[in-house]
Parts: sequence; structure tokens; C-alpha cells
Amino acid sequence: MSQAGSNTRLKAARLTAGYHSQQALATALGVGVRQVRRWESEAPPWPHPDLQQALTRVLGQDLVSLGFTPPHGRDRGPDPVRRQLVGATVAAVGLAAVPLQSATAMQPASVALDFEAVTRSHRRLYWSVAPATLHPAAIAHATLGCALLPEAAGQTRRAVAAALAETYLLAGRIEFFDLRDPDRAAATWLRALQAAGEADDPLLGAAVLGHTAFIPGWSGDREAATERLVAARTYARRGPAPALLMAWLDAVEAECETRSGRTRTALHLIGHAEDLLASEREEAVPEWLDWFSPVRLAAFKGNTQLLAGHLPQARTTLLGVLEDLAPAEEKQRSVILGDLAAVEVAAGAPEAACEHALQALDQLERTWYATGMERIRDVRRSLAPHQHKPCVRHLDDRLYGWSTTVSALAR
Repeated sequence: MSQAGSNTRLKAARLTAGYHSQQALATALGVGVRQVRRWESEAPPWPHPDLQQALTRVLGQDLVSLGFTPPHGRDRGPDPVRRQLVGATVAAVGLAAVPLQSATAMQPASVALDFEAVTRSHRRLYWSVAPATLHPAAIAHATLGCALLPEAAGQTRRAVAAALAETYLLAGRIEFFDLRDPDRAAATWLRALQAAGEADDPLLGAAVLGHTAFIPGWSGDREAATERLVAARTYARRGPAPALLMAWLDAVEAECETRSGRTRTALHLIGHAEDLLASEREEAVPEWLDWFSPVRLAAFKGNTQLLAGHLPQARTTLLGVLEDLAPAEEKQRSVILGDLAAVEVAAGAPEAACEHALQALDQLERTWYATGMERIRDVRRSLAPHQHKPCVRHLDDRLYGWSTTVSALAR
């Protein structure tokens, strides 16, 4: 219960914004806790001009709504500075500007936990739910986050913004890796970066920028990919980033270098990433960094060895990855099987190549992944000199069956 004769409006706004103690708010504002106690007293003094904007920014309401009485003759309406800040922030995440929220319209601190819970569920569902099914749900959740953001303040606002950035990051991953729509992914990842900026989360910013490097990297624009990775590493250093995130950035650059024909540079980057992961430093890893692991790094390495023509090494690496993959990593399994098939084609073993390709098609029937199907189509094109062999014709029967062909065209 609040104390009688206190500024209950400010206290309620403080709790709503996620500052559960006067000291927490004082730290956020850069003032002493005694100042906050005075503001929460029965007769709070009108804040100094340099703190007015900070209060409205952190708590999300104008000064009158926070329980302050303006000096005689001062406008008692909504604070125009706060109105401008709200409009600018909302515009940054792609919404139309909304009127200044009153005290009764602000969302409670619990809204961040609830919004984060759904984001967390979508992250886990990505590995098993069909992308065409999950994507609309993720976009709808992002739309909700955009609506909640102007109604939250302080730590609550930052938490909602971080979950919103992660949701947009996931939606962009689906668009790029599963639906093969890089233009749409670019726009979605831009929104993710804006939300990460609103959350002031440099590690999320680094993750988003690292993903954007795939777009030019996969199209052979090495210069643009490198520029985005420089930006990603800059954000990561501000974190500071765990070794796992830095190793992933090395792996992203390695893939971009591989696609530009620079396999020696790519293998050097992968070696550096392996050294980072071997350091065994005890450090916190963001919960959302679930798309990368030492096994995933080995998968990058196997693909690079394949394209570099190091076939025995690639075969050994990829077979090890296949053995170490967790059961939930079904999408990645189709990619590894496709790379193993490509190794056998290059080694002059079409029967073994077809066997791996058929296993990949079995996996794709269970969990569709556009990147995995691309690997199989590349393998089939490389099997053209052997197309009259029974194993290749059997592969064609599966590759161009009714269900597979319809599914591929529908996506």
C-alpha cells in the first residue's frame, strides 16, 4: 500500500516502468536517491529543466501526469518535449505517431514478461514448425509489440523493444533462409535493428547486422558484406560479446568469403572461430543465440572444405557434424546431407551421392527448409553426367514426385 500524503502518481509510473525501487530510478536518471524521495513526497518540487526531459523519457508520461504541479502560469497540458520523443520513437519502428499517453493508458511492467514469453516460444517453435505457419504468427506478434512500445516506459519499454527486435530477427530469418525472399528479409531486419536501438542492446544489434551480411554475401557482393560485418563487430565490442557470438560472426564472414571464391581466407576465419570457442571462458550467452554452436561451426567448415576441393577432410567433418547434431536440428540435417551428397559427386561416387540426397529428401518431407532443398537441387545438377544411372533416376522420382514438386512450387 502507498503511504498517505505521497506522490502516488510518480510511484505508480516508476513501478510501471520497471523501476522497483527509488534507487533504481535514481540510477537511471543519474541523480541521488534523495531527489527521488523528494519527488515522491506529498509536495514534490517542480523538476529542474535538465531533468524534466529525462523524467518524461524514462517514465513515459508528462510531468503533470507524474504528479507534479507546475509553477504558477505554466501550461498544465501534456509536455511537448515528451510528445515529440514519443512521436520520434514510434516513427522509428514504423508506426504512425500517437498522442501522448496518459497515466491510465500506460502498460504495467508485467507486459514485458508476457510479451517476452511469446517471443521465447516462437524461437523454440522455429526448429520444428513449418515456416509458412510460423511466419504469420511472428509478424502478428511484432505488430503487437509495435503497439505496446508507445505504451511502455523505462525498463519495461527496453524489455519490450528487445523482444520486438528478436521477433523481427526471427521473422527475417524465416524470410531469408526458409522462404528465400531476401528483399523482404532486408526490410524486416531493418525493423529489428531499429528495435534493438530502442532497447539499447548492442549484442542484438550485432546479431541483426551479422544476418544482414548474408544478403550481399550470398549474391557475391563481398564489399557490402564485409562492411556490414565490420559494423556488427563494432556493436559486439560494445556488449561486450561472448566468444560464441564473435565466432558466429567469423563463420558468417567465412561463408561470404567462400561464396566469393576465397576459400583460403574462409578457412582461416573458421580456424579463428575454433580458437575462440576453445578458450573455454565462462561468460553469459544471450538466450536468443540458439542458431550457432561448435557443431554449427563445423558445418560451416565442412561446406567450405567441400568448395575448396578438400574432399576427404570435408567428408570427415560433415559425417562428424551429422553424428553430433541434436535431434531438434532437423533443418540443419538436410543441409549437411546435401553437402555430403555434393562431396560424393565430386569424388566420383554417384551412388553414394544419391543415397545422401534421398536421406535429405526424407528429412525435408518432415521439416521443410528451402536452403536444404537448394543443396539437393545443386547436387542433382552436378549429377547430369550420370543421369542415366538407376540411382539418379530413382532420385529424380523422389525429387519430382507430386508432393515434393507441389511443395517446392508452393514455397
